[in-house]
Amino acid sequence: MSAIPLLPPAGEPLSLAEARQFLRVEHTDDDAVIAALIAAARAHVEALTRRALLTQTWRFVLDAWPADGRIAPRIGPLTSLLAVRIFDARGVAHALEVESFVVDRAANVIAAPCWALPVPGRAVAGIELDAVCGFGALAGDVPADLIHALKILLAHWYDNRGLAPASGGAATQPAGLQALIAPYRMLSL
Repeated sequence: MSAIPLLPPAGEPLSLAEARQFLRVEHTDDDAVIAALIAAARAHVEALTRRALLTQTWRFVLDAWPADGRIAPRIGPLTSLLAVRIFDARGVAHALEVESFVVDRAANVIAAPCWALPVPGRAVAGIELDAVCGFGALAGDVPADLIHALKILLAHWYDNRGLAPASGGAATQPAGLQALIAPYRMLSL
């Protein structure tokens, strides 16, 4: 299943003022750098956890319906389903009723009775589902430990700008980052 971002979050879960305070930066000379690092840290935490921190819209593309009718996107938490389309053999999209699908937020699954789902007419990318994912639209909706993970990653990157690892290997992550995000990671098999 492919996942394509359609609409990014409206803002960041950490304001520039909060970031400056956490970094103990009193000047505004580095505001552009700090803002870029906030966005990069959010994207990094989202990639590590496979969770959208703030509300954003994603398109999930499948070749065929799962046999059990349960679609488990690799991004969460699922909030709502906006649209479902199936493509015929000519590549024409046909909308399906969103109401025939159930968003199981606890399991992060979109479910529908598998016997009632029409078979796509093309073998590749025959199904598209547009869904809203994220903990919420406001920074306060994001779990505090994920905000703290974002902050320590931001501080690590801010303090180590332009430094390459001494051994030539991969750059190290700040201590405690994995422990903070571990409860939120969505693993795939």
